[in-house]
This record gives sequence, structure tokens and C-alpha cells, in this order.
Amino acid sequence: MSTATVTPAPAQAAAGGQHIVPSRAFPEKFNKYPFLFSHNLANHPLFTLPRLMELALETRAKRPQELYYDAGHNVAIGAKWNELERPPLEEAFEKIETAGSWITIHQAQLNPEYGEVFNGCMREFEGLTGLDFKKMMRVEDALIFITSPNRTTTYHIDRECNFLLQIRGEKTIYLFDQRDKEVVPETELEKFWAVDKNAGTYKPELQGRAKPMRLVPGNGVHIPINDPHWLQNDNNVSVSLSVNFTLKDSERANIYRANYFLRKAGLKPAPPFRSPITDGLKNAMMNASYVPARSAIRTLRRLRGQETRTS
Repeated sequence: MSTATVTPAPAQAAAGGQHIVPSRAFPEKFNKYPFLFSHNLANHPLFTLPRLMELALETRAKRPQELYYDAGHNVAIGAKWNELERPPLEEAFEKIETAGSWITIHQAQLNPEYGEVFNGCMREFEGLTGLDFKKMMRVEDALIFITSPNRTTTYHIDRECNFLLQIRGEKTIYLFDQRDKEVVPETELEKFWAVDKNAGTYKPELQGRAKPMRLVPGNGVHIPINDPHWLQNDNNVSVSLSVNFTLKDSERANIYRANYFLRKAGLKPAPPFRSPITDGLKNAMMNASYVPARSAIRTLRRLRGQETRTS
């Protein structure tokens, strides 16, 4: 399959000081299909390595649970985050050219300078999609990725709706269609939403079904919720900004969670959105039991500084 590309538009193509270049793809494909778009944040001074190091140290001091980093060479596409080595943060940055580092900074918008950029992008994406994100979303996140040359970002699925903007370096993202149930069986989505964010399992024999897209400074890709993907960095340091948010739509998650427990009990539950009545019962069941319990556990972990998010 050929690799999809889009030539980044010049900065002035986004009129009036905007960051994102308009495209008909935004209202037509949002959270349905992946698509490429252009932006004018390439080489922005906030995304230089020295400035990002400052942000990482600030995050470690104030919100350590919002910082993740690891390192490794020849990382397998199907590897899990909890299997990778974690050097000191300073080493991951200082040896970014050779260490095989992958550094992620969550909630960067809590820093006022990064917040200004993030909020501007969010409002522009709202206007381009024609949607009111504030009414739709539960949690928003400015997530910054700093990646060593030739490093692989392992195969995974996310619960966030994502606009990934490439700012420095080049890489290729391989996107799979969640509607392909050989690629993403219902059992994997059930486990993902219920108990294991690493439930997505790479199937090398199905790699040919992926849609490759090239990311270069000045373009980006929209990734719908639950579309599996992995990334291969070129022989360069890469910096990307993920403008993403989780939806208030808890019904989908609750149905998958209910199906997970029903399957564990030996039943064969129907996938979501086949029966409104059945889905409503599953949603109510999870709202009454799973959701309060999960929220209490998560709150305790955060108070103890034990919860680290990687996607």
C-alpha cells in the first residue's frame, strides 16, 4: 500500500494567526476515519529540546504522574510499555540522539505558555469540525512526544480522540481500522476498556492492512478513538504535539466493560450498538457498580502518586 502524504501548507495559509489550515476533512471524517492536515507550528520555539527539558523537569517536580519516559534499541512493534527500560530523565534527554528514548509529557497545557498554544488549537479544531468540544469532552490533554532517531512507538489503541501535530523530524504512522475485527477483536476492546490499556495486540501477519501516513514538520494526522496504530521514527529526533481529549460518552466504554465481565462469566455478549435496550441495561449496570469503584481506586492511586498514564 502506498504511503499517504500531504504537503504542509505555508504558515500564512492559516489566516488570522491561526495554527491549523482548514480542510473539508475535519467535518466529514472527524472521529470516523484518520486524515492528514496542515498546521504552522513547525519549529515553534516552545518545542526546542532545551525548552522541552525545562517543561519535563517542571512536570516531574509538580505532577510526576504526568511524565513517562523509557529507552531501548530495536524496540519491537508489539512490545508493551511496562516491558521497557527507564533511565534517568536527564539521561533520556541528554542522550536523545543515541539512547533510543521515548519521552511523553502529559497535561502540558497547565504551563501557561503551552496552554495558550493548546487552547488555540482546540478552539480551531472546534470551528473546523463544527462541534462544541466543551460539551463533548471529559478530560483534555496537551501531550508532547520527544523521540530518538529510528525509535519505534509500539502498537496500541487509545481512548482519546487525537490530533497529532508533527513539529520536528519525520516519521511514519501505520493506522489500522478498528472495524476490522481480525485486527481488533471484540475481546481486545472489552479488555482494553475494562482492565488493561495495553490490551491491543499487534498481529504481524495483518500489517498489510495498515494505512501508512507520512508525518513531516508542518503536517499532522487525526486519529479516531480506538483506531490501532504504531509509529516508526526516521533517523532524526522527532517532536510531536498531541491535542487530544476523552469524550463524556461513557456508554461505549460501559458496554465494552459489561461485555468483558459477561464473557468472563461464560456468556457470549453482543457487540455494542446492536440493541438499544440491551446496551441501556449494560450501561446502567456499569454506572451503578464499575464506574464508582474505578473512580475511587484511581483517586487513591493519584493521591499516592502511583498512576502513570502513557496514552
